[in-house]
Amino acid sequence: MTTHKPHTQRIVIVGTGGHAREVHELIEDINAAAPTWEIMGWLDSNTATHGTTVHDLPVLGDIDWLRANPNVYVTVAIGAPPTRRRVVESARALGHTRFATLIHPTALIGRRVEIGEGTVICAGVITSTDYRLGHHVLINRMATVAHDDDLHDFVTIAPSAVISGNVTIGEGTDLGTNATVNQGVEIGAWTIVGSGAVVTKSLPANCTAVGAPARPIKERQVGWHL
Repeated sequence: MTTHKPHTQRIVIVGTGGHAREVHELIEDINAAAPTWEIMGWLDSNTATHGTTVHDLPVLGDIDWLRANPNVYVTVAIGAPPTRRRVVESARALGHTRFATLIHPTALIGRRVEIGEGTVICAGVITSTDYRLGHHVLINRMATVAHDDDLHDFVTIAPSAVISGNVTIGEGTDLGTNATVNQGVEIGAWTIVGSGAVVTKSLPANCTAVGAPARPIKERQVGWHL
């Protein structure tokens, strides 16, 4: 039986994959700067992992574990936006409302910003001012977000991506590693922008776009609910 540490909040990590293990170390880095979280373990839909350990922490069960633990904070550490949204909706269906917002101590965060619940900002991220991040956004290592950007819920920004000012990125869009988005561009919901792409003009929803300049190469039929 674990004794709760004073002045910390209990947290559980959904997922056990590579990104989830990175989020575990992100939480450890937060705790090294100031004790904040008591990490209880992992939740995973793969029953073969239940009862095992990852990074010396137990895999406690699947999302149904939250039924008996409504006061524990959750971070959904899954990179793919559709899967992340499905898991969040499953937790909400159980009545769970506590989602942790995690910001690495090395991230540079503007003062006049809005950051939604459940969002994760990783090491080395640099942001500007007067931007909005929705709920459950993921901004990965060394990415940059400029002034007046609006990133909707469940957006994923991969490592070293660069987003210029006055950019709007629709719900669930996945921006690849080293991708660049030019000033004033709008990207529709649930679009994938490939690694290294340069987005010079607005892109529609539900497409995959690659290249420099980025162009849609196919429509996507995948939404979070499918």
